[in-house]
Amino acid sequence: MTLAMVASVALAAPSRAEDDFELPPIRYSASTPDNRISRLQSRLDAGEATLAWDDSVGWLSGMLEALDVPVSSQTLVFSKTSLQQTRISPRNPRALYFNDDVYVGYVRSGEVVEVSVADPALGTVFYAMEQVPGERPRFVRRTEDCLLCHGGSQTRGVPGHIIRSVYPSPSGQPIFSAGSHRVDHTTPLADRWGGWYVTGRHGSQRHLGNLTYTARPPSAEEADPSGQNVTNLANRFGPSGYLTPHSDLVALSVLAHQVAAHNALTRASFDVRAALHREAALNRDFDQPADYRWPSTNTVLDAAATALVECFLFCNEAPLAGPIEGTSPFATDFATRGPADHLGRSLRQFDLECRLFRHPCSFLIYSASFDALPDELRARFWAGMDRVLTKADPGARFRHLSADDRKAIRTILADTKTGAPGHWQGDSPN
Repeated sequence: MTLAMVASVALAAPSRAEDDFELPPIRYSASTPDNRISRLQSRLDAGEATLAWDDSVGWLSGMLEALDVPVSSQTLVFSKTSLQQTRISPRNPRALYFNDDVYVGYVRSGEVVEVSVADPALGTVFYAMEQVPGERPRFVRRTEDCLLCHGGSQTRGVPGHIIRSVYPSPSGQPIFSAGSHRVDHTTPLADRWGGWYVTGRHGSQRHLGNLTYTARPPSAEEADPSGQNVTNLANRFGPSGYLTPHSDLVALSVLAHQVAAHNALTRASFDVRAALHREAALNRDFDQPADYRWPSTNTVLDAAATALVECFLFCNEAPLAGPIEGTSPFATDFATRGPADHLGRSLRQFDLECRLFRHPCSFLIYSASFDALPDELRARFWAGMDRVLTKADPGARFRHLSADDRKAIRTILADTKTGAPGHWQGDSPN
């Protein structure tokens, strides 16, 4: 067998992608996490940090404060599609809160607060904290029970997140025969938010939120209009026990992109690390120099970098047909987190008229997960970004970005992100 044939076989992904992350070099369940939650737990154990208990919401408020998760990020899902599904219903929705790397799930009268975090080495790591007062609250890592749903094809074969839009019955149980939609920034608004509460204004555009169903509507136009442009949820459930009365449309829209981008980061990282691990073994087995590069490794690197560039630059983003707005301070809270370039522009600034962001490049480019990507992958990512953002014609996949868009993104990244191509610093201000 030739070296090229050996490489083709040895560098191919194992046939059961859902098990890849339990093998070296990832060893997901056997590895010790190092992330925002594990570090907070270490401070709690050492007595260097505390969480405040609240008799109404338990550890929730203290946890959000300790993790710098804004209350305005609250979204509400009432379909029975999560760990505490027996407690969830349209009258008792599950609240989700998030920042750039932490997600917190709370169910009124629930036994635990669910937490997940973007771990730079392990992708998404899942925890739960019992809703029992005590001096030393503990985040307990969850693996098998969470990975049943959060480690398969719906999450691109890595430990990650799923946002699903379903057709819920009046009890909140999905009507499985009606189908469902996986939600990210490419999903049309008309297919989003079934089983979720949505507060905001969106004009004549429609979504699937705020309603229960007896069957899938034949068309969006025939759906009950009472779920559209809802700004007050008081007649749908009692607000007692929730931190805000909102399930903000803009927060939901950011969540859809962020979940997809976190999954893309994990998939790219795992693919490249596995390929480099297998390559190192091949080089030892065939007495090749340690830095010998197999063509199949280049293929994995190029594919991973391309996928990240396309995700981070919002390829195939579903366009908005008109303005949208939320009902909470989320849009302001999110935008002020920066960083900004010398003209005051930021990747967190919203458009909300024809697309989500004014400058369509993912804010997760500033995340620890991005910075922890293998060096060769980040180098190829930046090379791909340079091709898209500097060419006169970036290709059909990127036609949604105007010349002004691409110039603005270059300047923002040159001013705010270590690792961006140095020659972008020479761009004249827009």
